[in-house]
Amino acid sequence: MALCLSQVFNKDKTFRPRKKFEPGTQRFELYKKAQASLKSGLDLKTVVQLPPGENINDWIAVHVVDFFNRINLIYGTMSEFCTEKSCPIMSGGLKYEYRWQDDHKYKRPTKLSAPQYMCMLMEWIEMLINNEDIFPTRIGVPFPKNFQQVCTKILTRLFRVFVHVYIHHFDSIISMGAEAHVNTCYKHFYYFIKEFSLIDHRELEPLVSSCVQSCAQLSNPFPPPRELGPELPPSTGNSPTKSEQAALSYLLLNPPFTGVILVETTEHSKG
Repeated sequence: MALCLSQVFNKDKTFRPRKKFEPGTQRFELYKKAQASLKSGLDLKTVVQLPPGENINDWIAVHVVDFFNRINLIYGTMSEFCTEKSCPIMSGGLKYEYRWQDDHKYKRPTKLSAPQYMCMLMEWIEMLINNEDIFPTRIGVPFPKNFQQVCTKILTRLFRVFVHVYIHHFDSIISMGAEAHVNTCYKHFYYFIKEFSLIDHRELEPLVSSCVQSCAQLSNPFPPPRELGPELPPSTGNSPTKSEQAALSYLLLNPPFTGVILVETTEHSKG
């Protein structure tokens, strides 16, 4: 029997402590406004739009922190299924590998297991959003000039959590009865980054590639060799995993991507 969301997603299962907004601040009021819009049943494309008269950096800051909290909660809930043994490489399927790099311990792109990568990621984001020089909370203190660039980096890396969860662990999410929550969070995240052009479209390719490749395998597990434009690696003839089938079913019913060109590459995604 599927667990109810209140059992699956509780505050004690966050991978890192939740970041909270101080009551009485403008950021707190914006957060309440955003949450009210979400609960009102409005279309998510409308929900993410900047409210009239509001500062775009404040709006982005509120959402970056909120997405950190929610994705942190999602990964914290299913982290028991993502282990050094099951996920020795932080990847998005067989074609994409994410290597970690920061300004401190890992100064060059470094191969890590998925749990290690997630730990470094959540600690890195937590450090940034708690930095008053980057995410100022005091009235009258301006955002830094590179604020949106920092947010782009944060959101890009958070998207990789979705990639890993959808491709490698979505069967676990389904077994907990939490797919509706994950799917809604994902769509909200996608419409937000699309509204403000906050992620390079090339970062979105892993889920597109997985969807297209799984479609090919489901319709014809032994396709003939392609003579032109081998944009995807040849099928091995293996059936998609339960996670791939589950993610595929959702993406087919709710395709969020349009106009993305698949480009074959041998380079690993870095950063």
